[in-house]
This record gives sequence, structure tokens and C-alpha cells, in this order.
Amino acid sequence: MIAHLTGTVAGIRLDSAVLDVNGVGYLVHATPGTLGTLRHGATVTLFTSLVVREDSMTVFGFADDDERAVFETVQSVSGVGPRLALAMLAVHSPEALRAAVAGRTSRRSSACPASAASPRSGSCSS
Repeated sequence: MIAHLTGTVAGIRLDSAVLDVNGVGYLVHATPGTLGTLRHGATVTLFTSLVVREDSMTVFGFADDDERAVFETVQSVSGVGPRLALAMLAVHSPEALRAAVAGRTSRRSSACPASAASPRSGSCSS
């Protein structure tokens, strides 16, 4: 796992940024809140989670380690993958998601964006 990256912001997109770390450009997917704190040319540290799939290796970046930890915890829920977990963090605080995963909310779908909830089951889907 890559725990964090420190480097220069080489580019910012709507859903990701390129972080130049010693001449290697890492594409890092992040929430709009995290991306909003980045400035082109600034040196930053992002806490990261590396998701390895059969056909890809994707880096997700977070402003702090708590967000990263919740991102990984939320994925333990059946049907929640990394993209949905990132979307959930864009809408809800880490505390709210932690409570939802622990079962302390009244509705299962309250932890996911409205567009991600299945109309039939009310649960999150990717």
C-alpha cells in the first residue's frame, strides 16, 4: 500500500489531480473537497489508498488520514466499491459514514448519494 504521497501539484481535474513525486506523475482520484484545497505548483501531502484490480491500479487521495480510513472501512459494506466510497465521502462527513457502517442510522441508504441508492432495495450500488 502507498500510505501517502508528497509532491508538487502538476494538474487538477474535476475528479483527480496529478501529483509529481520526484519526476513521477501520480494520477490521484479525490473528492471535490480535497481537490479544492490543492493549488497548481504547490507542494502537498495526500494520504492515499491504492486499489489493485485485475486491469488497473488506482490511487485515491485524501486530505487527512481519517478520511482515508473511513474510505477503506466503507468498502467493507457489500456492494460498495472505491468509486462509490469516494462519492459518499464527497457528500457525508467521515463521522456520519462511520456511524452508518456501524448500523447506527435508521436508513441504510442514508449513507449514499441519492443517485447511488437502488430504487428497489434502498441500498447502495456501484
